[in-house]
Amino acid sequence: MLITEKSGNIYSQSIAGCDIDAVNIEWHETNRRILHKFTNSGIQVTLKFLRESPDLKDGDILWRGENKIFVVEIIPCECIVINPRNLLEASGISYEIGNRHQPLFYEGNELLVPYDVPLYNLLQASGYELKVEKRKLRNAFKTTVLPDLSLSAAFTLNSKIP
Repeated sequence: MLITEKSGNIYSQSIAGCDIDAVNIEWHETNRRILHKFTNSGIQVTLKFLRESPDLKDGDILWRGENKIFVVEIIPCECIVINPRNLLEASGISYEIGNRHQPLFYEGNELLVPYDVPLYNLLQASGYELKVEKRKLRNAFKTTVLPDLSLSAAFTLNSKIP
């Protein structure tokens, strides 16, 4: 089955009476334009988002039938969980993570990073309080500055892809 667009999210739409069939993806696959996956019930799906980055979120609805929907489910992974004590500590942690070009996620007041031994050792040696837990990496910090949206709509690289 070919899927080319999302149609909402189960956390913001009513899905009463629908059976949910999850398409499991890893955190690093959320912006891939083409993915070949199977739903939990074994249905093969191909996700093709050629016009723009899909920016898949946990709970995104990929397909809706009469009584069934296919939904994105982000698989939990090993993460370094950091709960900064103050703004200065959060800034230092963010700097160290960014300096290593690692993705940074947040959940509430916690910072989350995919588990990496050298980064864990560095943060631990710097005196930060760390935990290693299995978590879903859902909310990535967006660090790319976008140009004025009124101009970028007409002049994006993604708009040139057929």
